[in-house]
Amino acid sequence: MKKLILAEKPSVAKNIADATGAVRKNGYFEGEAYVITWAFGHLLQLYDAKDYDPEMKSWKMDKFPFIPGEFHYKLKSDGKNKDKPDAGVVRQIEIIRRLSQRPDISGLISATDDDREGQIIADEIWDYIRPEKPIERLLLNEWTADEVNRGLSGLKRNQEMQPLQDAGFGRQIADWLIGINLTSVATLKARKGKDSRLLNVGRVLMPTLKIIYDRDKEIADFKVTKYYKLKGIFETDAKEEFEGIYYVKKNEKFDTPEELEEIRRQIEGHPACITDKSVTEKKEYAPYLFNLSGLQGHITGKYKGWTSDQVLKTAQDLYEKKLITYPRTASVVLDESLKEKAKKVLEIHKKMCPYEDQIAFHTSKRIFDSKKVESHSAIIPTYMVPKNLTDRENIVYTAIRNRFLAQFMPVAISEDTVLSLKITDVSLPGEFVAKGKIQIQPGWKLIEGNSVKEVLLPAVEKGQIVTLKKAEVNEVERKPPKPHTEKTLLKVMETCGKKYEEKDDQEMMMAILSGFSIGTPATRAETIKKLKTAGYIKAKGKSLSCTDLGKNMVETFPARELFDLEYTGRLEKTLSDIEKKRHTREEFLSLITDFVRESVKKIKEDETFGGTPGAAHLHTEPVGKCPECGADVIETEKAFGCSAWRNGCRFAVWKNDYFITSLGKKVSYEMVKILLEHGKVGFRGCVSKKGNKFSAYFFYEKDKDTGRYKWRLEFID
Repeated sequence: MKKLILAEKPSVAKNIADATGAVRKNGYFEGEAYVITWAFGHLLQLYDAKDYDPEMKSWKMDKFPFIPGEFHYKLKSDGKNKDKPDAGVVRQIEIIRRLSQRPDISGLISATDDDREGQIIADEIWDYIRPEKPIERLLLNEWTADEVNRGLSGLKRNQEMQPLQDAGFGRQIADWLIGINLTSVATLKARKGKDSRLLNVGRVLMPTLKIIYDRDKEIADFKVTKYYKLKGIFETDAKEEFEGIYYVKKNEKFDTPEELEEIRRQIEGHPACITDKSVTEKKEYAPYLFNLSGLQGHITGKYKGWTSDQVLKTAQDLYEKKLITYPRTASVVLDESLKEKAKKVLEIHKKMCPYEDQIAFHTSKRIFDSKKVESHSAIIPTYMVPKNLTDRENIVYTAIRNRFLAQFMPVAISEDTVLSLKITDVSLPGEFVAKGKIQIQPGWKLIEGNSVKEVLLPAVEKGQIVTLKKAEVNEVERKPPKPHTEKTLLKVMETCGKKYEEKDDQEMMMAILSGFSIGTPATRAETIKKLKTAGYIKAKGKSLSCTDLGKNMVETFPARELFDLEYTGRLEKTLSDIEKKRHTREEFLSLITDFVRESVKKIKEDETFGGTPGAAHLHTEPVGKCPECGADVIETEKAFGCSAWRNGCRFAVWKNDYFITSLGKKVSYEMVKILLEHGKVGFRGCVSKKGNKFSAYFFYEKDKDTGRYKWRLEFID
C-alpha cells in the first residue's frame, strides 16, 4: 500500500519525489511508498455573491449587506471568463481525485506550506473531493532530502491542525465579507457622485493606506524651522586640528544666533583647556537573522528597482530550490532544536567565506531562542550549495547567507572618545564637546559590508591646553520626515505602528510574534501591490505617497475602524489567537459580520462620501493673504487664487503648475500657505530633467515686464 502526498506546487512535489525516489508520471510522481501530486496554490475559491443569488450579478444598493448563511467553495475561475472554471484547475483536481480513489492508496498526506494559508490550500481540496481515507500532515521548514525524509517519519494527524485551519478559513471568509460588501457599496455610492472607478476596500488595505497618508500629511504640515550651533576649530601644539560643538546642559541647538554670536566674540583669541577625556569601548552585535519583512526591507532599501513582492517571489523560488528555509516567517531567531543543523550548515558555507578563520559556531540566545519562535524559525541557508542562480536570486541568497554567517563572526568593536573643553579666562554657561570614533574590530561588518565613518581625534590628554583657531555660528534647517518606502512601510505594518527604539528590540520581537500586526509576513507585499493597482498610492523611486483618490478614501470613507491600526491589529491578533485555541472561528466571524452590517449602514447614510474626489474636500479657510491686493487667497478646484478676482486681481498659484510638477513636486494647500507666509517655500528631493536631485527655496515673484508671476530658485547646498 502507498500514500498520496499533495504538495502546494509542482516544484515542491519534485523535491519530495527526489527525496523518496519517485519517478515522473502524467500529472504526478510515483515511487515504492508514495504517490506525489500537486496543487497550483489555491485550486478553489469562495463562491461569488451571484453564485448564492443570481440577482447579485448586478450590484444594487438594497441588496447589501450580503451575508450568506453558510459559505461554499468552487473551482477557481478562468482568468478571462469568470463564469467558467479554469481548465488547468479542472484537470488537476481530477488527477488528485482519481489518485486519492486508487485502491492501493491507504492514506493522504498534506504537504503544503506549514502556515495558515498552506493549511487551507490542502483542506479546501480534501473538503471538495471528500476522500474517505485518513489525512496526515507533513510539516517542514525546508525541502532538502534529509528534511523531507525526517518529516515523513514524523507525520501529524490532520485533525491536530484544526486551529490553524479555523484561522485560515476565518481569515478567508472575513476578507470576503469585508471586500464584497464594502467594495460594492462604496463603489455604488461613488458612482452616484459620477465617479465610475472601483473603490477597493479591504481589512489590511485600508490601514496600510492610512500609514502612507499620515506620513504624507506630516510632510505637508511640516514647517521649515532653523536652529543654530556654535562650532569651534581647535589646534594642538603639533598643529593637529579637531572640531568641537558648544553645549549648554547637553543641548547644542539654539533658537536664535544672537546669543551664540556674542559668545563667539567673547572667546576669540582665548585658548581652551581639556577638562575631561572619556574613552569607551562600544560593542555592536550583528543584526538579527532575517524574517520576511526584514529581508524585504533590506533588499528594497539597498537595491534600486526592487519591490517587496519581488523579494518574496525570489525568496520563494530559492525555498522551492531547497536553498533556503521557509521564507514567510515572522521570527528573527532559530528554534533551539536547530543547533546541530545550523552548525552543519555553517561548516559548509564558511569555507566559501574569505573570513573563515574568524567564524566560530556558538549558541547565543541572539541566535537560538525557542521562546521567540512562532511556527517558523528565521530564514537561513540550507546545506545545499547554489549553482546557476539568476542575478535576482543571487542578491537575495547572498543577503540571507551573509546575515547567517555574520551571527558567528566576532562582535564589532569601536572606541568612542569624548573631550570636554572650557575656554580659559571667559565665564560661559556651557562648554565645547569634541567626539571621535575609531573602529577597533570590524567583526561581522566585514561580511555585511557595513563601513564605520571614523572621526579621528589627536592624541591629547586631560589638562592639556589647545588653541581656539576659529569659531563660527552655523545655521541648520530642520528637515521634514521622509516619505515612506517599502522598507519603512513593512516595519510599521509588522509592529502595527508602534515605534520601538533599537534598545527595545526584545519588546518589538514579542509584539510581532504575538500576532498584533497589520497583515502577515506572507500578505504584506501583496497589500502594497494592491494599493498601487487600486490607484490609492504611487511610487516615485523608492518613495511611496497617496494619490488624490487614496487621500479621498482616508478622509471620507465612513467605516473609520478600518483605518485604525489598533483595530486592525486586534483583528490580526484574534486570528493568531484562534491558532492558539484562545478564540474560535465563530466568535471572530460574528465580530466581522456585525462590523460589516454597521459599516454598510454608515456608507449608505453618509452624505459626504461618494462625491467627486478632491472637489468636496477643498479647504474652506483662506490659505493666506494675496501679495497683490491683501485679500484672502482661497482654494478652488484648479488653483489657489485671490478671492478679489471679481475686482480684477489675477493672482493665482495653479495646482497643475508645469514648472513645479516637472520637478516631481506638487502645489498643495500647505505649500502655498508657507509660500504666502514666508515669501518662499523649501523643497528637497527635486528632480531635474537630467535626473539629478537637488534642494531649493522657491520664490513666486512678479515679472516687471510681463506682469505675470513666475518661479525663481535659490539652491540649498
